[in-house]
Amino acid sequence: MENELTQDYVRELFDYKDGVLYWKVVKAARIKVGDTAGYVSNGYLLTRVNGKNYKNHRLVWLYEYGYFPENDIDHIDRDCSNNKINNLREVSRQCNLRNTGDFNHNTSGVKGVSWCNRAKKWRAYIKINQKNKHLGRYEDFDNAVCARLAAEQCLGWSGCDKSSPAFKYVKNMVNQ
Repeated sequence: MENELTQDYVRELFDYKDGVLYWKVVKAARIKVGDTAGYVSNGYLLTRVNGKNYKNHRLVWLYEYGYFPENDIDHIDRDCSNNKINNLREVSRQCNLRNTGDFNHNTSGVKGVSWCNRAKKWRAYIKINQKNKHLGRYEDFDNAVCARLAAEQCLGWSGCDKSSPAFKYVKNMVNQ
């Protein structure tokens, strides 16, 4: 179990600098002191410690703060290999899922806003508990984005709304 690791033990195994863990102790024949810890799997760096794989960002969190959070650890810039401590934050699962990039088929650039060919309008929606909730169709793209942002705020997602593509879009609109 994750909680079996301690900050002292992780600091004994690794040095940490600029988002990277380096081995201080040789744990396998192919590892040398000073080698970067981890291998890439699904975009994340993983490191094997005591027979178990750990995501490096979780090891960094333990190294810096002394505990594994109950919630998720989010990469603020969405780069799973950027494990600098100022790029990591403890968030709810919902917030972590929201801070993912747009799907490949999204052409609007804003999550939860897409063009509806049949209606010839912009459709706004939000996913809650794996179900899309329809927020309306709008002739104006800006109104669809605002509907999405309003839904985020109404759901109390304000703890992470500054990373939301909708929030960024509205902020840019206001600043123009």
